[in-house]
Amino acid sequence: MKLQLVRALLWLVHLLPFCLMRAIALPMGWLFYLALGRRRKIGLTNLQLCFPDWSAAKRQQTLRQHFVQMCSVILAYSILLWGSPSRIRNLVRVEGFEHFEAVADRPIIILAPHFIGLDFGASVFRLERSGASMYSQQRGVFHDISLQIRSRFNQPTLIKRTEGIRPVVRALKQKLPFYYLPDQDLGAKESIFAPFFGIQTATVPALAKLAAVSGAAVIPVITTLQGNGFVSRYYPAWDHYPSNDTLQDTSRMNAFIEQIAREYPSQYYWLHRRFKTRPEGEDSVY
Repeated sequence: MKLQLVRALLWLVHLLPFCLMRAIALPMGWLFYLALGRRRKIGLTNLQLCFPDWSAAKRQQTLRQHFVQMCSVILAYSILLWGSPSRIRNLVRVEGFEHFEAVADRPIIILAPHFIGLDFGASVFRLERSGASMYSQQRGVFHDISLQIRSRFNQPTLIKRTEGIRPVVRALKQKLPFYYLPDQDLGAKESIFAPFFGIQTATVPALAKLAAVSGAAVIPVITTLQGNGFVSRYYPAWDHYPSNDTLQDTSRMNAFIEQIAREYPSQYYWLHRRFKTRPEGEDSVY
């Protein structure tokens, strides 16, 4: 019943133009910034660790902007769930797709870090072709809504994280592009420590392993909120990747994500405890 109510609410929201959603998101984001004290604390801690040279006021301003932009994204999920293909195409502008086409004869891993527009880039991609992606079990109705959005077009292969990498390798060998979100803290067991903003950060090293075993090209894709829409930007395939050094390959991935996060500091997902797992002997930063 709760899922049906949320779906109905999103259907009503999707009738609004996106510019009005953005206007609604402004007070909504400020309210969430004030009300969600735990998430606010996590976000400010992350920004303090990553931007120690910023003033406290600048970090607070950036996080308030992040909350507002996240609310724009949440409202716009209604378009991904209920909007027509033409509306989604008009909402998301794709740039640099020639980089994807240049390696289309190979298996492809689409590296899509946790910037707030990632589901919009994935949806506009799935309008044209099928692919595969991995998901984690989440709490609440958002899990079901997210799965419905991700499975809406072209019957993608959705792989549960607990299934491991074998289904991913199988999909890559079938030339299904794999939309990969690698940058969350999954604990010490699945991670190695690699620098991210100068901090030793628990990072899953699977990107290089998947590329090595499948022969896949790695194409970064970053989708950002810009004006009254989104821009999904494809970057050139990485040369000489992977190497024979897992730490070097994982550090390269983190360095790229850091570079984009510095360009769009309010649009990286700061509300996740990215630095939760610490090297032995280090205290929790949260």
